[in-house]
Amino acid sequence: MSELFDAVDALLASRAPLPPPAERKRLRSAHGLTIDEVASALQVRRATVSAWESGRTEPRPPERDAYARLLDGLAKLYPADTDTEPAAPPAETPDPTPATAPAPRSDAPAPRTPGTPDGADTRFANGPLAVVDVDETGRALAYCPGGLLLEIPAKSLPSLVEWTLREGRLGQPKLSGPGKDADPLLVLTEAALKRYGLPVALTEEERLAGRIPESHKAVKQLTRAEWKLTKRGFGPWARIYRPATGSERACVQLCIPSWHALDTRHWGSVGQLPPAELARVLGVYASRVMTPRGSTAVTGLELMTALHPPTRASEPDADGKRHSERNPASLGKDPVDCAPCEAPDGHPLLRDLPRFHVRGPGEKLFEEAYDWARPMTDAECTLRHLVGIDVNMAFAAGANGLLVGLGAPTRVRNPAFDPKLPGSWLVDLSHVDLSHVKVAKDKWVELDGGLLPSPFTPKGDRPEGPAWYATPTVAYAVELGYDVAPLEAYVRYENGRYLDGWYNRLRDAHLATMADLGVGADLSPEEFLAAMDGYRGRDPELAVVASAIKATVKGGLGKLRERPRGEGWRPGEPWRALSRPTWRPDIRAAVISRTRINLHRKIVKHASFTGQYPIAVLSDCVVYAADGESPLDFLPYRQGKPLPGGFKLGINPGLVKHEGTQTVLWGEEVRERFDAPDLNLARYIKDGTVTDVDNGE
Repeated sequence: MSELFDAVDALLASRAPLPPPAERKRLRSAHGLTIDEVASALQVRRATVSAWESGRTEPRPPERDAYARLLDGLAKLYPADTDTEPAAPPAETPDPTPATAPAPRSDAPAPRTPGTPDGADTRFANGPLAVVDVDETGRALAYCPGGLLLEIPAKSLPSLVEWTLREGRLGQPKLSGPGKDADPLLVLTEAALKRYGLPVALTEEERLAGRIPESHKAVKQLTRAEWKLTKRGFGPWARIYRPATGSERACVQLCIPSWHALDTRHWGSVGQLPPAELARVLGVYASRVMTPRGSTAVTGLELMTALHPPTRASEPDADGKRHSERNPASLGKDPVDCAPCEAPDGHPLLRDLPRFHVRGPGEKLFEEAYDWARPMTDAECTLRHLVGIDVNMAFAAGANGLLVGLGAPTRVRNPAFDPKLPGSWLVDLSHVDLSHVKVAKDKWVELDGGLLPSPFTPKGDRPEGPAWYATPTVAYAVELGYDVAPLEAYVRYENGRYLDGWYNRLRDAHLATMADLGVGADLSPEEFLAAMDGYRGRDPELAVVASAIKATVKGGLGKLRERPRGEGWRPGEPWRALSRPTWRPDIRAAVISRTRINLHRKIVKHASFTGQYPIAVLSDCVVYAADGESPLDFLPYRQGKPLPGGFKLGINPGLVKHEGTQTVLWGEEVRERFDAPDLNLARYIKDGTVTDVDNGE
């Protein structure tokens, strides 16, 4: 009979409504429970319980059932005091007007009174952003993360900006002591665009220009109200501001999905979500990464600056006054020239080169991700499957703990190589023989070097002479047991772990989001593979956040070497990105170098232990031939433990997941069909679809 009662209790708990997030926290605190105690009892992460209490996420079965039962029991012990009126907000920070819709849209959350969690910044009580929409009755509504719904009285675009700054209580606290708070972000739906006199879609001419014309009525309204736009004008990510007075900032950013502000490659179709769901997706991203400042690439770059602002306040001088000074952990506020070898083609440093001159490896630093493949051996052709594994957040892992230059380079002739000195080195690594390498102290192994890609070139070809390399690449040659003698170098004596905080924040965002999708960081290999199977279907909106976080990593690093984007640019002339202190191709090169080396190190460890060699490598994906369909059919796990220094299954950055499996017959047929024995099968291993072939030309 007790089993029947337990089953009935479980049914009741599975359908029981949960109290609002603030009430969940009140009940826990009333019983003297810590977040850690609740997390331990429910077997979830501390961050997960915290997210439930802040309203960033909602619990899902089976944890939801147990959580509902806990809250129900606490509610009986500590009923809410319904006779007490909530305290009125201070006069100088009036609450926004809560919407009181008698029948809100079916896609809207129930309106609730805004509240501020204990210890939160009351200036930003309603979250970092809001999605602005207009209901059937013509009311403008602001959908905030966590289900909060506010009514907006503003009838014009200037008054909307004023309302946001005076009453909206939107924004996000700074991420670093010397930094600045994030400006509020308004996401405008098509209905909101119509209300505020903006086009629902850009014309082809406006799309190419990236903005609506200055003659547009809405822009003139802002100008008359003494609001300004940045040089980029009124585009998909518009910034409306007034010059700062003292420490006060007056700036609101707009995101316009119907103008393609949210790139479908990274955000999928979230721009078409109902307002409440869109607020949830962008709110989760903002809380875990930062308030979006543009594309995921722009946000990735802005996150670096937010964590290491270029300036800080000095110590008080003799008069007790503080002054602005460079933050020593930052890149500073002024751009620095790169070394000539680090400059991409067309850079002003190269304007004196002949017009059609092609720079070779002895003139140009070429640190890029892998794109390598080889024909299968006869033995590999007898196996049944090709299995791809993919490194999670590979470039983020490559940035972790990496020493990078913070200032300008210094040229040095015939330097002694220093693996702790960031820079670019001209050195001949053609003598490194992969058939005889050192894998540990005084431990050398014999390998089939012909089946391995070279670690020194993206195409995996063995170097033919002196070439420019970033520090991690040269350090790996030394690690493999070979001497190096650089001919020249551009080194950066001022250096530091500039990307550590960036890595940590993006790692935590990635892990928290994947945990919400049911993929924890402490799963066994078998549990991890099972959890990853179909994880996107558990919460498609959160799965988009996970994709956006990954795009933030790659895009942010790509922005470190942003190329000209039209604007009438000609080779030899400067382009806009060069004026940024964060235009640092050397940092990008160092991260890519370290990422490629990290992958090659695992490949060598795996080959030395198992005798298995990769068929293809593309960026962070590696393909092996195996008898079975799972990575566990070729990864050498013993009693649940992976090969030290080799590939390990897991969700943490640097660990690997299953990318896809195809048959060996499929691989041979594809290569034969396109007459390409070296076709990189890693590009197509995920779903087996081959729509075009890139011969690498």
